[in-house]
Amino acid sequence: VQLQASGGGSVQAGGSLRLSCAASGRTFTHHVVGWYRRAPGKEREFVASISVSSDITYYSDSVKGRFTISRDNARNTVHLQMDSLKPEDTAVYYCAVAFVGSQRVGYFPENRNINWGQGTQVTVSS
Repeated sequence: VQLQASGGGSVQAGGSLRLSCAASGRTFTHHVVGWYRRAPGKEREFVASISVSSDITYYSDSVKGRFTISRDNARNTVHLQMDSLKPEDTAVYYCAVAFVGSQRVGYFPENRNINWGQGTQVTVSS
């Protein structure tokens, strides 16, 4: 399984970016997919996740209402639309996928093996 993230870059506060993650090697018919991020000097943290059915999503409180996650199962891709960006959103963003055995599980269960993408840098200036 390979996850290729793209769409990162530099933007001013209040701007928008759209991250994409393309998966190859298999189709994710029973997998939750999502995004995590790691800011400088901090641990990696959860950002958003989505079920195969696409109607179940989870967001961290820090991004709720500003970020929108979506997935295209036919193209094996997941997107993260980031609006109203803030300097504190600056981080390396990682796409993630995990087998959950269901099309209606939208979160990453604890202790579940996660496959990670290589990360894409997002920098938001004030």
